[in-house]
Amino acid sequence: MWNHTFYWRSLKPKGGGEPPAELKKKIEASFGTVDACRKEWSAAAMAQFGSGWAWLVLDGDNLKVVKTANADLPLTRGIKPLLTIDVWEHAYYLDYQNRRADYVNAVIDKLINWSFAAENLG
Repeated sequence: MWNHTFYWRSLKPKGGGEPPAELKKKIEASFGTVDACRKEWSAAAMAQFGSGWAWLVLDGDNLKVVKTANADLPLTRGIKPLLTIDVWEHAYYLDYQNRRADYVNAVIDKLINWSFAAENLG
């Protein structure tokens, strides 16, 4: 339940685009560019075998991308989640069938709530 509640807050209508300035600066310090962050996050979502989650997290002073299986979450590792993508098949199958990549790219490009991530930095 916690993961799904967090996931719904990670999305918003007309999301995607550029992150707020403070978050963008942190992303660029950790990944080089926002695009590199998107690519790494997408790759993690695609690489998660079976059910699970792909997370953008704050680990110490650095942003990272991690993935968790089933109902696991970064908090159990002492890592602060900023955003997540649900890669359980039920999250996308009706709209995307087995095209997980299309779903992941749509979430990151059109729905992700960068403002929620910025709130979670604090």
